[in-house]
Amino acid sequence: MIRRKKVMVVFGTRPEAIKMAPVIQALRQQESIHCQITVTAQHREMLDQVLELFKLTPDFDLNLMKQGQTLTDITTRALNGLREVFQQESPDLVLVHGDTTTTFVAALAAFYAQIPIGHVEAGLRTGNKYSPYPEEMNRRLAGVLTDLHFAPTERARENLLREGVAPENVFVTGNTVIDALLATVKADYSFLEPEIQAILKQGNASRMILVTTHRRENLGEPMRQIYQALSKMLELFPDTYVVFPVHKNPKVRNVVEEVLGKHPRVFLIEPMDYEPFVNLMARAYLILTDSGGIQEEAPSLGKPVLVVRDTTERPEAVEAGTVSLVGTGYDCVLAELRRLLYDDEAYQKMAMASNPYGDGHAAERIAQIIIKN
Repeated sequence: MIRRKKVMVVFGTRPEAIKMAPVIQALRQQESIHCQITVTAQHREMLDQVLELFKLTPDFDLNLMKQGQTLTDITTRALNGLREVFQQESPDLVLVHGDTTTTFVAALAAFYAQIPIGHVEAGLRTGNKYSPYPEEMNRRLAGVLTDLHFAPTERARENLLREGVAPENVFVTGNTVIDALLATVKADYSFLEPEIQAILKQGNASRMILVTTHRRENLGEPMRQIYQALSKMLELFPDTYVVFPVHKNPKVRNVVEEVLGKHPRVFLIEPMDYEPFVNLMARAYLILTDSGGIQEEAPSLGKPVLVVRDTTERPEAVEAGTVSLVGTGYDCVLAELRRLLYDDEAYQKMAMASNPYGDGHAAERIAQIIIKN
């Protein structure tokens, strides 16, 4: 009997789960691969939503999340927990994704156990170790330990080659988030949430601005200025309204409530499950966010994205014209909102730009590369 290659996929947050779900599905279709799932659950509730959506059952669940946890807490608990799992299972390859603390720690634990590492969504860089924080260094540190680098774009590949990675170890695959997105967005999608139904009905004749913010480097005054710019936008454009799934971090919620909480055309809602969220994204007029994943997803839906950050590790969409990096200052954010809401030609130019992040077949490519290596 031919021994099957044991691949252990490790992740800990909702974005990782979304982007790894297509990879797991593709690996499980290969007779020569035995795929296992380990979750650290550095985020618990939001991770569980995605596991349920994609019908993923972890083989190992470290259940690490604790109230008030620090990066050091997550790192040490995950390192100890993953050491035990790797010792027990001895996988042939540990597969990690992106830039979370789980990503870095899983790569480190695999290195300590002398297990080869594959990194999905490898090679993204801003060049600033503190922006985004801690994601930039999580990604770079994992990259140093990685054996198989699955770069989503040619630019990501070039970043890795500049850092000394051997060309034969870098594979341009596209981004798996497009695989997940295309399998989830439906033209006839019906929202089951009464709150969302009511919001969409109330704003039926208006333009919806979908907003998400959560980055650590934006906490405090940067977020306040972003929200003040949104408030002014609502005053200038009576045909607009804001839908804002608010991150659970109290440092986000307190400022959102203070600046936008009483506005009649701002709908502050709880974080949404992935499926209704991406279908809501498909209904938006434009999106304002500091999220990395949304920069990749929205172009496939023809939605202009204003990124409220000073740096981005995803410059391809900026160059393609579908994403605009606007910073966090009140004047800059308001100016970009006004430009897209006033100028239909500018709006259509962004909406029609092509998506540089893939064709929906990245996971299949990754599975085939793993088989061959």
